[in-house]
Parts: sequence; C-alpha cells; structure tokens
Amino acid sequence: MLVRSLAALAILAFSGAVAAADTLTARVGVIPVIGVSPYFVAEGEGLLKAAGILTTLTTFESGPHMIQAVASGTIDVYIGGIAPLAVARAKGVDIRVVAATATGENVFVAGPKLAPYFQGKAPAEAFKAFHAATGKAARLATQPAGSVPNTTLQYWLWEVAKADKADAEVVPMGIDATQQAVLAGAVDGAIVREPAVSIITGRNPAVKLIATGNELFPSQPGTVVAVIGAFADKQPEAVQALVASLIKATDIIAKTPDKAVPHIEAALGKGIVDTATIKAALASPATHFEIDPRKIIEPARTMQAYQVRLGSLDKELPFDGLFVTKYYENAVAK
Repeated sequence: MLVRSLAALAILAFSGAVAAADTLTARVGVIPVIGVSPYFVAEGEGLLKAAGILTTLTTFESGPHMIQAVASGTIDVYIGGIAPLAVARAKGVDIRVVAATATGENVFVAGPKLAPYFQGKAPAEAFKAFHAATGKAARLATQPAGSVPNTTLQYWLWEVAKADKADAEVVPMGIDATQQAVLAGAVDGAIVREPAVSIITGRNPAVKLIATGNELFPSQPGTVVAVIGAFADKQPEAVQALVASLIKATDIIAKTPDKAVPHIEAALGKGIVDTATIKAALASPATHFEIDPRKIIEPARTMQAYQVRLGSLDKELPFDGLFVTKYYENAVAK
C-alpha cells in the first residue's frame, strides 16, 4: 500500500486536481440501503479514485453484524447505523464517526392485513383492533437488538404510539429477509429503508407507509461513516478526502439526480432494482441526505439512552472520541 505524498494531497485539497498515481486501498463495509448513496456516487463518479483512494466493498445485513468485521480488523471504513458504534468503543474498538450520510431513513410500513386498521385510528388503537379481529399480536419485522431500526421501532411503539405490548411482537431479521417477509405476508408490518420502501410498495400497493422517520424517532440519526482509529491515524489525508468526496457526491445527488442514479443502481440494483425504483427511492419521504456529523450527536445520545431503557445496553456509554467533526469542518471551510 503506497501513501500519497503530502504535496500531492495539498494539490488535491486546494486545487481539486486529480491525484497522483500513488494510491492506497480502503476496505469499506456498507449496509445496502439508499442512505449509503453519497458513497456509491463518490465511488462511481471517480471522486475517491481522483483522491488516490481505491476501495474494496463488503455488504452486511446490519450494523451489529458489521461491527464484528470492525473488531476483527477486516474493514477500515464502516458505513452503517450509528447505534452499535459506542458499544464497540466501550469494548475497546477504536472507531470514529467522521461524517453522516442520511437521517430519518427508517420508516414503518404495514402489510395488507394490518394497514386497513390504521384508517382513522391512532397507531395504538390500530394495533389493538388488529389483535381483537385476528386473535394475535401484529408481527413486526426489524433488524437485531442494538440496531437503529430495532431501537426506532420500539421507541415508536412504546413511547410515541403508546401501544400495548400485548398487541405488537417485534421480530428481528435481516434487511433482505424483512423485505421478503413483508411481501410474502409472513409479518404484518416492518421497519424498512429505501430502496425497500419503494420496492415493497411498488410490488404491492396494499402495503402502506404508516410513519416516517421523524415520526418514529425525532431527529432520527441514521447512516454514518466511521473509520478505524489506526486507519485514520495513518491516513488522515485520505479520511479528509473521503469526507470531501461525500459532500461533493451529495451535491451531485441533489442537483443532478439522473447523473447519480446509475451509480446507485449499480450498487443496489444487482439486476433486480430498476432505474425507476431508484428514482422513486431518492424522492421518497424516507430519504434525507446529511453529511454534517454534528447534527446527529445529540439525537444519537438520546437513542443510546433509550437503548439502556430497552436493555440492549447495560449503561450509557461515553461519546468522548466517537465523533470527530474536524474533517467535515475542514471540508466545508475549503
């Protein structure tokens, strides 16, 4: 692995010139959701390559699963939910959040059997009516305990909607399994992110979006970009270039979405998700891109406090060193 010279990095930072031939490789782990689009576009548009960064990509079903790769030293960059990261630091893993990518991503959809009960009813009443009519609690799919989707679902159910715990059952499963379970009618509702929202509602219009991200959890923190401490210490210029590239990519998504769509489709589509679905996902109420990590610090604290109440965390963990905002601040200053 070759390290770019400081001179070349200075040229990149201040003039935007294409990087010199020397490159480094970053091992990137992602959750395959639309909230990762700034990274997909930065890669597809060649912004990372121009900064001298080559990447290898691994996808994961949830943040807690990706943390295992972080702890084993098999990835350098984590792009996933914020919730597991303080836990990882408390266990001795030096990982630092350097940027956000999206907020308010997780939304609640109700399947064809459950959705009609929300017409004219508050959520708690809808779940109670479904239970009374079917004789069973609504089965609601989400990701494993400790993840952002799981936490937001439970916060909405018990704190916002004030649902009776006898009327709703939380069923942990992976992203792909959740999507298939909703379409197959194996669960009655789910927490999903784009492009799953557009895929599910497109294939079955009887599936309805019931609650958006901020309705589930106010100022809901979502996907973040975090780097392993050893990587950041050894390659600070690369981390700076990564954050700057994410800012540029988000601008491309906002101003020229048709330019961004092919890169997102290539990353998420895999021959299954078409261009129209990706466009719908980008315009969805579940899609809010945000790179500034400072905006999610306090919501992340609130989420962690609720995880303690749920029992998925033993105690609140210190945020000292978890958020490193200087890369974003330097990028917007320049």
